[in-house]
Amino acid sequence: MFIIEDKGGAIAIMCASLLFLGTWPAVLTLLERRGRLPQHTYLDYSITNLLAAVLIALTFGQLGEPKHNMPNFFTQLSQDNLPSVLFAMAGGVVLSIGNLSTQYAWAYVGLSVTEVISSSMVVVIGTTLNYFLDDRINRAEILFTGVACFLVAVILGSLVHASNAADNEKKLSESTNSYKLGKDGGTETGKQVIDKDAPKDMENGASADYATKAEAGTAEYLIELEERRSIKVFGSSTYIGLGIVFFSGICFSLFSPAINLATNDQWHTLKDGVPHLVVYTAFFYFSISCFVVGIGLNILFLYHPRAGVPKSSFKAYLNDWEGRQWALLAGFLCGFGNGFQFMGGQAAGYAAADAVQALPLVSTFWGILLFGEYRKSSKKTYTLLALMLLMFIAAVATLMASSGHRSTK
Repeated sequence: MFIIEDKGGAIAIMCASLLFLGTWPAVLTLLERRGRLPQHTYLDYSITNLLAAVLIALTFGQLGEPKHNMPNFFTQLSQDNLPSVLFAMAGGVVLSIGNLSTQYAWAYVGLSVTEVISSSMVVVIGTTLNYFLDDRINRAEILFTGVACFLVAVILGSLVHASNAADNEKKLSESTNSYKLGKDGGTETGKQVIDKDAPKDMENGASADYATKAEAGTAEYLIELEERRSIKVFGSSTYIGLGIVFFSGICFSLFSPAINLATNDQWHTLKDGVPHLVVYTAFFYFSISCFVVGIGLNILFLYHPRAGVPKSSFKAYLNDWEGRQWALLAGFLCGFGNGFQFMGGQAAGYAAADAVQALPLVSTFWGILLFGEYRKSSKKTYTLLALMLLMFIAAVATLMASSGHRSTK
């Protein structure tokens, strides 16, 4: 069994987790903006997300000799550790609901703001819970300075979204295109509207004769994006998107403390002599419940969709191969990212491991590079965005500095 026993190793694997967890949302956002139904995408994602946990369990959790009081993966499957298993599975349930919520939130408020607000809430709520569950192995004066910085980042993230939304509304209202804003905030289209029944350009999602590749940040770009994306958001209230983001943030705040309880049994729910769940076994059960909830809800959403998404069917999902490889990649990235976060948390404290919530630094990079977020925005938006990212960097640095060491003896 592979166990991380030093702070340097824990920080290294948390950095890998940061990269993976910051990238997979960008992949799913790319598919949604190309018009692939989120139900189809999430069903594919759920398969490889579970497969990643199985691979981690069969390699890191099984190969080599077991450690003292830390049985290998297969050994633990037959032990009487049901209370810890239930904690791990509860963590998977809230993570699955949170991930599903963010897939819709990305469409309403953008990738960058969604990740910043939800991740900052994880640190404010989840890190506080983990600090006390971990018997305060992290340095409180440093840790909670980082938590305060994340709280400021939440406020700045909301201001960035409000400012950017106002910028977009101004662009649309001043557009000389045949599109214009309707009285209800939606779009009314002129003669150049995209024919939704026309052949699609597989790369851009638009009709072949209308793939104009409008410049990012312009009104035309926003309108083209709305035409081809799967979740329609024009005319929707800003508060709907922010409400979804805050709900997902609460869900995300609970999954790491649940894994903490599953692997360290702070509430003494296991019988005397029963070893604690090792992180690989806990992550396996965690991922099973995440898979069951994700598959179940998305099959339901195939036939009863939300947020203006078209109705589909399981047969249509099976036949939808456009972008499937990217959805499967996103599942692997998220699965390995979560597994690495838990491995780092078991070594250096789960409160410090919440530093991987720096993933908005990665997702903001992808949002700007791939999706043109904040292009041609106002100086106010750029200023708020810069302040938000600086505050975020400061928060992550202080959280890393608070890392402790959990003894494996």
